[in-house]
Amino acid sequence: MRTPGSDEQLSLGFLYTEGLIQAADEVLSLKYCHDEGKEESLNNVIRAELAHAIKVDAGLLKRNFYTTSSCGVCGKASIDAIRVNCSVVHGTPSRLNAEMLFALPEKLAEAQHVFQHTGGLHAAALFNLKGDLLAYQEDVGRHNALDKLIGLMLMKGEAAFASRILLLSGRISFELVQKAVRAGISVIAAVGAPSSLAIELAEEFGVTLIGFLKGQRFNVYSKKEELIIE
Repeated sequence: MRTPGSDEQLSLGFLYTEGLIQAADEVLSLKYCHDEGKEESLNNVIRAELAHAIKVDAGLLKRNFYTTSSCGVCGKASIDAIRVNCSVVHGTPSRLNAEMLFALPEKLAEAQHVFQHTGGLHAAALFNLKGDLLAYQEDVGRHNALDKLIGLMLMKGEAAFASRILLLSGRISFELVQKAVRAGISVIAAVGAPSSLAIELAEEFGVTLIGFLKGQRFNVYSKKEELIIE
C-alpha cells in the first residue's frame, strides 16, 4: 500500500525510523525479490540484508508494525506499541524568518510533479533555514513519503538533519514527529494541524512544531517561548 517508486529509499527509511538500524551502512543491500516465482510479487517485495554484526531486537519485531497508506498508527495496538527510542534533537534554531516560511508550501507545490497530475499524493520535503528545497518525496501515504525522504537522505550520506526544516503537505501525526525526531530534524512545518500527541512529543524532544502554514499565517505549537519569528 504505497505509491511505487523510490522503494529502496522507502525500505531504508522505514528500517531507520522504526529503530531496526542505526545507520545506513548497517544495510548491505536492498533488492527486489524476483525469486518468489510469482508475477504479482515482482517489484513489490524488497529484501534487506543487514550487516552480520547487526543484531535485530526481537522485541521490535513483536510490535506488529507494517507500512501502509493508512495513518500509520492503524494496526498497532497502542501508542506504546509505536514508540521508538529517540534522542533530544540538538541544533534547534532560535530564530525563523516568517517570509521564508510563507514561501515553503508554494516551493513544494511547484516541485510535486505527480501531485500536479493526480491531486492525490502526500509529500514530505526538506529545506535549509534559508528556504532552499533540498529534497522531497511523494506517496499516497504521508508516513511513506517521510520514510522515502529520510531513506533518500541516508543514501546520500546525510545521517543527521539538524538545522533543517521538514515540510509536510497534510496534518502532523504523532508518528510523523517520531520519524522526524529519529532523523534529528529540528523544525517541522505543515499546511495542516498537529495532533495533541504530536505536540507533546515535539515538546518532549525539543522540536519546533508549526501548523496551518498557509498564505501569510501559521501557528507555533512547541518551543514558543524560545523561538523568535523575524
